[in-house]
Amino acid sequence: MPNTLFSLEGRTALVTGSSRGLGRAIAKGLAEAGASVILNGIDKPRCESAALEMAEEGLAARALPFDVADEASVVSAFRQMDGQSIEVDILVNNAGIQLRKPIVELSAQEWQTVIDTNLTSAFLVGREAAKRMLPRRRGKVVNIGSLMSGLGRATVAPYTAAKGGIKLLTQAMAAEWAAEGIQVNAIGPGYMITDMNQALIDNPQFNDWVKTRAPARRWGKPEELVGAAVFLASSASDYVNGQIIYVDGGMSAVL
Repeated sequence: MPNTLFSLEGRTALVTGSSRGLGRAIAKGLAEAGASVILNGIDKPRCESAALEMAEEGLAARALPFDVADEASVVSAFRQMDGQSIEVDILVNNAGIQLRKPIVELSAQEWQTVIDTNLTSAFLVGREAAKRMLPRRRGKVVNIGSLMSGLGRATVAPYTAAKGGIKLLTQAMAAEWAAEGIQVNAIGPGYMITDMNQALIDNPQFNDWVKTRAPARRWGKPEELVGAAVFLASSASDYVNGQIIYVDGGMSAVL
């Protein structure tokens, strides 16, 4: 008899910020586990292209471009899914941006933009998803945090504040929704090979620091987040709630 504990067959997953990078890798991994995935991004052509490429690989994927940091846009997107009888069983709040600048040089608008994209979006999309999950008494929410959900680093204050907020938002969501059959957890990626980190990868000093600092002695690959994502999206994690799993090559475990 096949083990279906990690199967996502028959489930629909919305992954925000999934037209490229970590989100796209997670979306593909969920689809390969059997889920029908909805790719999201603010860039409509790129989002639709990513969905088409996945569909050409035989995976169930469609595009739903909308701005996760804009409340009206989020509400409209969920009403659109309601109108098409699409029920989101799994939500992965992945959308995020980075801004590297010393605190004393940051404008209030720059701070707010990072907070809105990386943290407020998880609240907005999570709220709308939960409104539909709660009456069904089932659902999975996976928030994408960071190594910096628990650690600070110079020049990325708004990102660090947002990702720290993601960890506590995850716990707050779990506190409110666990009794209703919804599991809310987070993944904390370490330094991953992505477009957003390309400047750091290309910096010999920083590249060497990552390889020295991480016990794994290397950068992570986006696809290495898939195992944790499938676990948290599947029935295998039905009694796991309010946790953050760090996928960081051991960096957060050592001095």
